[in-house]
Amino acid sequence: MTGFTHRVATEADIPALVALMDRAIAGPLAAFLSPEQVAASRRLMGIDSQIIADRTYFIVESDGVLAGCGGWSRRITEYGGDHTPGRVPAPLTPGVDAARVRAMYTAPEFLRQGVGRHILDLCEAAAAAEGYDRVELVATLGGEPLYRAAGYGEVERFEDDRGGVPVPLVRMGKRLAGAAAGGD
Repeated sequence: MTGFTHRVATEADIPALVALMDRAIAGPLAAFLSPEQVAASRRLMGIDSQIIADRTYFIVESDGVLAGCGGWSRRITEYGGDHTPGRVPAPLTPGVDAARVRAMYTAPEFLRQGVGRHILDLCEAAAAAEGYDRVELVATLGGEPLYRAAGYGEVERFEDDRGGVPVPLVRMGKRLAGAAAGGD
């Protein structure tokens, strides 16, 4: 992935991250969802200031241009933004619970250039360094191919209708390299 750099996001990055998330939801995700589901996705997804404050959220840039973002969490909340109902900020336990990969977005002009895979690698390495032996995430239909290619297996398919109409999602998991054998 030549030409890309990464860093940990800060609160000062939030406006640029929100703009990127909006473009990612309106653009690439729209190929998988109806216009009503895209609108509902905006109500369900978005910026999670907790993982930014926890310093577990990454930005990938190309020559200073925001190419993508995503992170991981040591908290129970599986997905959604600050505004999403049902958030649970309580901590997870390494070695017992799976760390959560969260809020992955790639700028439309950087799709299929390794940005998402790079962010996943960063998340998995950081979670493993803190003692987690597995990770889970909730994928959109647009993100599912990336996660499958990165070794994530399907746990369950479900719909979230808290945004007004049902949005299809896929809970996925992966055992981290070096972890003991067992289920996802």
